Amino acid sequence: MERRREFGPRRGFRGRGGRFPPKPVEIGKEYEVDVQETSRRGEGIARIEGLVVFIPNTKPGDHAKIRITRISRRFAEAEVLEKGEAEKEEE
Repeated sequence: MERRREFGPRRGFRGRGGRFPPKPVEIGKEYEVDVQETSRRGEGIARIEGLVVFIPNTKPGDHAKIRITRISRRFAEAEVLEKGEAEKEEE
């Protein structure tokens, strides 16, 4: 009887594993965020529980109320509902 050798999980196999965990956002849901960076395309970037969210017509320092319009594997896109300057901390 021939026995197969087991070498562990296949490397590079892209099955339906836990590579991309459930997202912390939902399409259509509203969030309040602070824009931290600007993308190469000029959109504002915020993070919600580590997930990158691209927000058009914003810049770093903006505080915005957004609605999620699209969710991808590694990022989400949103539209601006309300926009204002981020509140500065008093020293």
